[in-house]
Amino acid sequence: MSNSASDSAGWILLREVILALGMISLLITGLWIHTDSMPPLVVVESDSMIHDAAGEVGSIDAGDLILVHSVAADKIITFAEATETGNPHYEYSSHGMYGDVIIYKKNGAEGTPIIHRAILKAVANATVTPTDRETQSCPAGTSWDGVSADSDGRAGTCVLTWDVEGTSLVNVDNITWHFDGSNTGLYPCDRNSGFNHAGIIEDYLVINQWDPGHAGIITLGDNNRCSVDQGANAAPGSNGLFTTQGQVGAVQDDWLVGVAGQEIPWLGSVKLALAGGEPGTYYVPTSSWVGLFVSIGILLALPFILEPLARVVLATSPEIDEAKREEAISTVAKTLLEEE
Repeated sequence: MSNSASDSAGWILLREVILALGMISLLITGLWIHTDSMPPLVVVESDSMIHDAAGEVGSIDAGDLILVHSVAADKIITFAEATETGNPHYEYSSHGMYGDVIIYKKNGAEGTPIIHRAILKAVANATVTPTDRETQSCPAGTSWDGVSADSDGRAGTCVLTWDVEGTSLVNVDNITWHFDGSNTGLYPCDRNSGFNHAGIIEDYLVINQWDPGHAGIITLGDNNRCSVDQGANAAPGSNGLFTTQGQVGAVQDDWLVGVAGQEIPWLGSVKLALAGGEPGTYYVPTSSWVGLFVSIGILLALPFILEPLARVVLATSPEIDEAKREEAISTVAKTLLEEE
C-alpha cells in the first residue's frame, strides 16, 4: 500500500472517530440540558424496583437506564400525597405506582446511589431553640434536627411535633400512618410475592410511631414488600439499609441526586456486563437480554433495509426524472456543439 493510500485510510478512520465522539458529546449535552443533571443517566443494578419476574417496560428493572432529573426537594410528590384525596397531586403516578421515584445517596455518603419510591415526607411543625447548638443539645421531649431552620433562621432546631407534608396528618409527636386503603392509599405488602427481597409480610404498609429525627423522606423499593429503607424504627420488621454511619435516615434534601425520569430499557445491561463485579448482571431479567439483542439486530439490519428502499424512492421521485431530462438535454446540446 502506498503512503498516500495509507494516509487516506488513516484520515478516514480519524474522521469517523471524531464524528462518533462529536455525536456522543451532542447526545450527552442534550440529555444534560433536558435533565439539568450530570450524569444525566443512571444504570439500575438491583431488582428492588422490579414489578414482574420477566421484566416490564414502564417499571424499573435491573439493566435499565433511567434519566435523572434535577428537581427541587419541595417538588417531589410522595406516595402519601398521590393517594391523599383532595391533594393537588392525587393519583399522580410514575414507573407503575403512585408518587415519584427518587435517586439519593445513603446518609449523604458517596457510593452507588439508591433508586427507590418516595413514600412520605416528614417536616417540622412546632420547634424550640436548642439549649446548645454546638453540641446539638435539646430540651427534654424534643429531637435535634440539623436540617430544619430554627426561629432565628439558622439551620438546626429542636422539633416538638411533625407534619406529613401534603396530607391531613399534622402537629403530631411521632408519625403513625396505615396505608390500608381506608382513609389513606393502599400499599399492599404481598405484591411481588415471588420476589421476597425483604423479610416481612404484612397486609399493608404501616409506619408506626416513627420519630424522624430530622426532616426527610421515607423511601421504599417497589419490590421490597414493606421493608422501608429507614428500617424497623419506621416500619416494624423492616430490614432497612445501612452505611458505615449506621441505619439510613429519612432522606434529607441535600442527599437527593434527582427524580427518576424516562426509562430506557435494556441498554444498561451492557454497562453491567462490562463493569463486572457484584451484582453485575445477576438481577437483569431474561427478557431484557432478549430485548437488547433484538434491538441490536434491528439496528444492524436497518442499513440493509433502508438503502434499497431509498434507492426505489429516489428512482421514482419527480426530481430525479427532471434531473435525468436536464442531463439528456445537456448531452444533446453538447453533441450538437461538437458537430458544429
